[in-house]
Amino acid sequence: MMNLIAQDDPKSPVSEAFRTIRTNIQFAGAGTSIKKIVFTSTTPDEGKSTVVANLGIVMAQAGNKVIILDCDFRNPTQHRIFELENKGLSNCIATGKNVRDILQKSGTEGLDILTSGPVAPSPSEILASERMKEVLAELAEHYDYILIDCPPILPVTDAAIMGAVADGVILLTAWNQTAPQMAKEAKTRLEQAGNKIIGVVLNKVEVATSGYGYGYGYYYNYGHE
Repeated sequence: MMNLIAQDDPKSPVSEAFRTIRTNIQFAGAGTSIKKIVFTSTTPDEGKSTVVANLGIVMAQAGNKVIILDCDFRNPTQHRIFELENKGLSNCIATGKNVRDILQKSGTEGLDILTSGPVAPSPSEILASERMKEVLAELAEHYDYILIDCPPILPVTDAAIMGAVADGVILLTAWNQTAPQMAKEAKTRLEQAGNKIIGVVLNKVEVATSGYGYGYGYYYNYGHE
């Protein structure tokens, strides 16, 4: 399985960074439940899907029941990260099949995966459908956290659509890659859609420690801005 450092090297500084993100999410609700969380980025290749996968692992390692929902129909990744068959959400929406019948195990106890399924012709329509809302409601009855992997917010509106039915949105940016103006524009678009931004992850930070470099995510709240 690729890029699953939280599983392969749980004592690494990178894995500890994911646990820090986990802790901050737990306290982000300020007394309200944060269960359905959308993850988006400004543009592709900022490491969004890898962050979602590793965060799902550390959340499950803490005893939570977690599901990763791959809603990036335009560039699905979770089935490749976890080496799973890509039969999933689009099949469920199109056929009305019970969502519980197409869940797959991740290899980490407590973490399930609902892959995107075959590429859908109209992703935005699927995400805005009543059936999608029903799927989320059903999953919310069985899981402590639903981590929703969505496309980048600047090219398409999919993340904003899902953010409207989620409890919060986390925006991914990349060190020395994401232009500040693009991050501001992403934040503006999410807020204009009525999405609740609960934080940002700065990914791909290089820190020299003991003669080697590593990348990690840094999380903070928007709560006091």
